[in-house]
Amino acid sequence: MGYHKRAIVVQGTYGEVSKIEEELDELKESFEQDNKILALCELSDLYGAMEAVAEKLGVNMEDIKKMSAATKRAFQSGARR
Repeated sequence: MGYHKRAIVVQGTYGEVSKIEEELDELKESFEQDNKILALCELSDLYGAMEAVAEKLGVNMEDIKKMSAATKRAFQSGARR
């Protein structure tokens, strides 16, 4: 094993949702290890995987950030409509 102490089952393809799944599994495993630095690396990898999928959809991370902010406002206000 390298950075991870358990097998990461999903081996994703960059630009596909499977890569997001892989990076998320690695992030979860970094929490199992209580390894904050590894978690930061995995968050970075997850960001890159999300960015690649977003680009395939014709959007960018700024677009996702705007939607995330709208969702946050909706949850905080308790009114999602």
